[in-house]
Amino acid sequence: MSSAFPSVQPPAAFARAEPSIVARGVRKSYVGGDGTPLQVLDGVDLEVRPGEMVSVIGQSGSGKSTLLHVLGALDHADAGEVFVGGRHVAALKEEALAELRGRNVGFVFQFHHLLREFSALENVMMPQLIVGTAEGAARKRAEELLGLVGLMPRAAHKPAQLSGGEQQRVAVARALANRPLAVLADEPSGNLDPGTSERLHDLLFAVCREEGAAMVLVTHDLGLAARADRVLRLHGGQLVAVGPEAGPTQADE
Repeated sequence: MSSAFPSVQPPAAFARAEPSIVARGVRKSYVGGDGTPLQVLDGVDLEVRPGEMVSVIGQSGSGKSTLLHVLGALDHADAGEVFVGGRHVAALKEEALAELRGRNVGFVFQFHHLLREFSALENVMMPQLIVGTAEGAARKRAEELLGLVGLMPRAAHKPAQLSGGEQQRVAVARALANRPLAVLADEPSGNLDPGTSERLHDLLFAVCREEGAAMVLVTHDLGLAARADRVLRLHGGQLVAVGPEAGPTQADE
């Protein structure tokens, strides 16, 4: 399928920049139903630079979503260090963590989580207003992003009046509203048909490239994963680079 969004390589300036996301020796465990500790992340190391796209594949339950939550300061690591935009996440108090998430991290989930009582435009304005952006500037940015995702004609519609693909495009616009340093996407098109999914992926990649956001994308889709600059597999609690010889058996079944 042809795309309205061209394939864009990371600008050289981004490649020379300091990493937007850094994880060093990150460990995370949970206690299973039988009381046995389950080591989900076991010494994860990762650096993602501005404008770089990294995809993460792995078996269901391997800890991919947990990794995103730790990178985005939605959950804490048991050990190791996470830096977002050079800020040490573990050193921040809750108020500063909330500000970090709001300003510097954009989340795109499989379910859009739009606020049902607000219009598409208001949903994209909301993250900006929360961090103190003036209403006029927030509206201008929201209109710009809704234009990029092709939804300005639907800006006044509430989520229930939008299709699944439209809702998810609003969610992408919302994630990018504050020009985040990092975009963390967890199966962002898992509930969409193939055609709509491809258009959403084109959009997400193009806008992140253009705005210099570092993206970590969790996916079961090997074709989508291969579009990233790097493909990593989460296995045994660690990230392993996937080379050209890696076949489908190394990704999610």
